[in-house]
Amino acid sequence: MKRFVLFLLLLVCSCNSKKSDYFDSIAENDIKLFPPKPGDWLYSRKEKGQTFEQFSKSKHVIPTKENNIIYLKPIGEFDSLQIRQIELVRQYLEIFFQLETKVQKNASNAIISKEARRIGTEKQEQFLAGFILDSVLKKERPQNGIALMALTEKDLYPKPEWTFVFGLASYRDKIGVSSIYRLQDKSLKGKDFNLCLERLLKICSHEIGHMFGLHHCIDADCVMNGTNSLSETDEHSLRLCSICQRKLNSGFKYDNLKRLKELEKYFKENHLTDGLALMEKDLEEIKK
Repeated sequence: MKRFVLFLLLLVCSCNSKKSDYFDSIAENDIKLFPPKPGDWLYSRKEKGQTFEQFSKSKHVIPTKENNIIYLKPIGEFDSLQIRQIELVRQYLEIFFQLETKVQKNASNAIISKEARRIGTEKQEQFLAGFILDSVLKKERPQNGIALMALTEKDLYPKPEWTFVFGLASYRDKIGVSSIYRLQDKSLKGKDFNLCLERLLKICSHEIGHMFGLHHCIDADCVMNGTNSLSETDEHSLRLCSICQRKLNSGFKYDNLKRLKELEKYFKENHLTDGLALMEKDLEEIKK
């Protein structure tokens, strides 16, 4: 009898250790952040971060049978390459969060009122990001939608005193908007296509990550790091660090290895070499 009880205890311990093996393994690839330099997000912001325990105790959205789809809403006049990027973002988010992701019907720029438009410092038209959240997205989030992200080809600004913003989100309402305008260099051909795509993947997964309860990460190089500029966005990783992955998986309960292999395949097929290298390193650690 004692041997049987001991066997059960060893079996339980073995099962519990296996659950943490994935995160413990990939933690070997977490890279500590360098001390922030002037201009960096953390240089002027003393953020406290968010432990796994704090995340667990917080109120955050968890997919249900009724609410389990991420929606993307294009607003504007997109060319063929931009349309291709939106589809690639859809594919990526579906893998990244392991949730079905759909693109809604494209909306015209005419839905943005004159009061929510201005001409920026570069003579470009800009839309007030808050207007898109409050007057467009709040009304259009589907009943089965767990998150709704608008994508615009016009530049955005958050308030009159700011020159621009890459994106804005209401984490309480699970809605957000991001702009492609500043993400593309010169054109979307060749290397510029992949550069813009990688930036878009980072920004969209970052903002939707916030909607799902993830705070800015200060533990490691991670897609949930805060950024002040496009150059800082480029410096940070596409990858969720092991702690942030543990947080996300705690409520979503997806297969970590399946997600990792799908990300590896996505990066390989779309010639995103940095992302591919990161996924290959994680897979190597798991095999050890």
